[in-house]
Amino acid sequence: MTDNKYWVPAIERADRVLRLVAEHPGKLRLMELSKRTDINKSSMFSVLNTLEKLNWIRKDKDDTYWLGTAMGAFVSGYVQYHDLIDVFHIEAAITKTVIEETVQLAELAGTEVLYLAKEEYPGPVKLMSEPGMRLPAHSTALGKVLLAARSPGQVAELYSAYAWQQKMTPNTIADLDTLEKALAIVREQGYAEDLEEAVQGFCCVAVPITRGGQVVSAVSCSMLKHRWETKGAEVLKELKQLSARLSF
Repeated sequence: MTDNKYWVPAIERADRVLRLVAEHPGKLRLMELSKRTDINKSSMFSVLNTLEKLNWIRKDKDDTYWLGTAMGAFVSGYVQYHDLIDVFHIEAAITKTVIEETVQLAELAGTEVLYLAKEEYPGPVKLMSEPGMRLPAHSTALGKVLLAARSPGQVAELYSAYAWQQKMTPNTIADLDTLEKALAIVREQGYAEDLEEAVQGFCCVAVPITRGGQVVSAVSCSMLKHRWETKGAEVLKELKQLSARLSF
């Protein structure tokens, strides 16, 4: 037991119960769970009743317990998230070879874009973004294509308390009205561009990845401006194909 002052005993008790149910599905009843966790019968009844109503567990006809549908949804989300990164590396390795540029994967985290993975093409110019890094969503193609999946009202709410800080480049979007106009274009065309908005001298294009009909992440390619001017259309075509392979 930790002595962390922010520790929540009720959650810790629920965790112990869930772990036991997961290890012994359909085998343990209230009394067995109470004995194994050292949680008194009355408290155990409350824990089980709450978990059952939340669909984290379900009680069988013989009063034993199984994991419920809510836990299945959590597991599915976890597996899909990690599966996406694994598949991205396989598929993006093909794309980077075709376009001879680095390809990135990211998701939206509030008003920021969170980089999840990168397939780097060897060359003299290295991108500053790395997995785990965050950048303002409105300044990147990845962020804009992910924000575009939300309604104007949702975007306005997301940015209601946002402090528009110093621009990353002279081209960086600096207010909500300009952002929403840009997102309207993204929604119409199905992809987003960053024309020297995050880094001076670099342009980027991003395409969304959908799973189960929902935009969950996006892939992008950033390159020097002069390379963008000669191969931007080809890169967009390949990214759309990559997105199709990663979506379902």
